[in-house]
Amino acid sequence: MGKITGFMEFQRQHEEHLPVEKRLKNYREFTLHLSDEQAKIQGARCMDCGIPFCTSGCPVNNIIPDWNDLVYRGNWREALEVLHSTNNFPEFTGRVCPAPCEAACTVNIDGDAVGIKSIEHFLIDKGGENGWVVPQPAAKKTGKKVAVVGSGPAGLAAAQQLARAGHAVTVFEKNSRIGGLLRYGIPDFKLDKRLIDWRMAQLEAEGVKFQTSTFVGKEQPGKGVASDAKKTVTPDELLKKFDAVILAGGSEQPRDLPMPGRELKGVHYALEFLIPQNKEVAGDGKNPINAKGKHVVVIGGGDTGSDCVGTSNRHGAASITQIEVMPRPPEQEDRYLVWPNWPLKLRTSSSHEEGCSRDWAIATREFVGKNGKVEKISAVRVEWKDGRMSEIAGSEFELEADLVFLAMGFTNPLQQVLDAFGVEKDARGNVKADTENYRTSRDKLFAAGDMRRGQSLVVWAIREGRQCARAVDEFLMGSSVLPR
Repeated sequence: MGKITGFMEFQRQHEEHLPVEKRLKNYREFTLHLSDEQAKIQGARCMDCGIPFCTSGCPVNNIIPDWNDLVYRGNWREALEVLHSTNNFPEFTGRVCPAPCEAACTVNIDGDAVGIKSIEHFLIDKGGENGWVVPQPAAKKTGKKVAVVGSGPAGLAAAQQLARAGHAVTVFEKNSRIGGLLRYGIPDFKLDKRLIDWRMAQLEAEGVKFQTSTFVGKEQPGKGVASDAKKTVTPDELLKKFDAVILAGGSEQPRDLPMPGRELKGVHYALEFLIPQNKEVAGDGKNPINAKGKHVVVIGGGDTGSDCVGTSNRHGAASITQIEVMPRPPEQEDRYLVWPNWPLKLRTSSSHEEGCSRDWAIATREFVGKNGKVEKISAVRVEWKDGRMSEIAGSEFELEADLVFLAMGFTNPLQQVLDAFGVEKDARGNVKADTENYRTSRDKLFAAGDMRRGQSLVVWAIREGRQCARAVDEFLMGSSVLPR
């Protein structure tokens, strides 16, 4: 490494945020990337640890020590090339990835991990500012045609890899804009959607075709799922027209909370709030749900719940309370016990910092309201023992609630799509396919990302898209030079 003792000499460099009072007035990104000097110092903290656990902690196996060293030396463009060799879209992961690589960082055993994610963010922004991200069209076409169903990170990664291998790739998306849940599930203040358009232009220059507002299946998706499809294509049509088809849609079926009063107006799935808001920011219509002046309760303690908090704050909610059925995690994990694995610990997002009350070990009993409109929720405190939950006697209470957002995760991909293709499923309702060849029970049909592994991270979707692309290339050509 360039600075052997850097991890002892320099402190972790944190990305700066715009002040809360400024960022709440709009939906623009507010996280500022590192300066050149800050990036060099952060790169210098990467120690010569012998076994870079960060690389195995990262689902796409980013070659982190190599580009950290290059950043320390100021070789920005070469560092970006190394980053791109394993990750098609660092502009996404550098913003929304929870950074399991940092949890696995050797410095993290008894200090502050190297800011790997912030360096990734810095590098891709540097590349964009200097015009280093350019199309890489295939030198020779194979004559093979591949259809990709879904334009989220798995679908886009697979499409880009296959196009660079010389195949003619068409991506089918049920919405009017490309990006899947990157576009519609993540608020603009966390991920500027112009980045998706920027990368999409590169893919188009590499030969990828996009067919939007097209639902692949038989029945249109139901409540809580983004879709403005104007056309339907059947699975048999795709399998007949293309030499291979990849199912790369998201895990979009939200987990429900079937309690008394669930039918009351004001109780919504999280995406019923977030998707229209993203469309409104893009100029595609008004969000029918407005949290201004209302008491908001978010049920679910994950990222989707945090996104509801941040969006409600920007609406001007009177109060926001986020509750979670699981117990409150520890402030700090026992690093000697869990490293290099992803730790369970309390995580406070930028949205929480903007204003939110949080509470744990709470179970919802009932949604209560008048004249068909929710007014409060009835809840009870619970305790956990040996993995089992029990209510605490006498702990019942009520929360005022004009709006309730259910943000408890997603159970599986759209079943009507999988049923239309007639694929075999696993016990969780995902497409059954392994990670060696990504092939489904139907000939010519592959699956990757959330459709195969279930709800997961953007970085896992990119990994699966890349590996599936290699499997498809091998299927079509007999061998492949694409990396896994």
